[in-house]
Amino acid sequence: MWGIKLGLCVIMLGLMLGESMRFELESGKTKCIAEDIKANAMTVGKYTVINPNEDGPLPISHKLVVRVSSPKGNSHHLGDQVDSGTFAFTAAEGGDYTTCFWANRHNPPVRMTIDFDWKSGVAAKDWSNVAKKGQVETMEVELKKLYDTVTVIHEEMFYLREREEEMQQLNKETNTKMATLGLFSLLLCLSVAGLQIWHLKTFFERKKLL
Repeated sequence: MWGIKLGLCVIMLGLMLGESMRFELESGKTKCIAEDIKANAMTVGKYTVINPNEDGPLPISHKLVVRVSSPKGNSHHLGDQVDSGTFAFTAAEGGDYTTCFWANRHNPPVRMTIDFDWKSGVAAKDWSNVAKKGQVETMEVELKKLYDTVTVIHEEMFYLREREEEMQQLNKETNTKMATLGLFSLLLCLSVAGLQIWHLKTFFERKKLL
């Protein structure tokens, strides 16, 4: 049991450290990335189109439209024809937030490489400013990080427990509905069978076969 809990904590800690990736996007295509963020959690993101020309300027074709939206479709960031950008906000609601990248159509098609770094929760906090403002030692900053991480894991465990209770309640309601539907189907079948028997009996009596 403790092994399972420890495994869950390790998984959640990895999720809270954020998501950094590099991917390719062809012109005229779209790529969306989702991140499950809790309500009132801080989230920050940074994206950059990699310049294929080491010594030259970025090609005009390497432009994007970037939109970050909430689970309800509210827009938190919109970059139009950009090659880089950042966003930061506090999630007003929990759920899957999405960042979508649209690449302009070009003929012939071009393929661009994008660096994307998305962090939320403890990982989104600017610890360098915390250390600078508080004039604290590195060890104290690490302890503050650890404390915040443990706090978030503790909250996440309660969140998972609430989700589990909701799923159990949903299963109970579904089972109840299925049992009711099964009983109704059985009564309907018995009623139809009784009606058929009555009809056949009436028919045979009319024909004086009974």
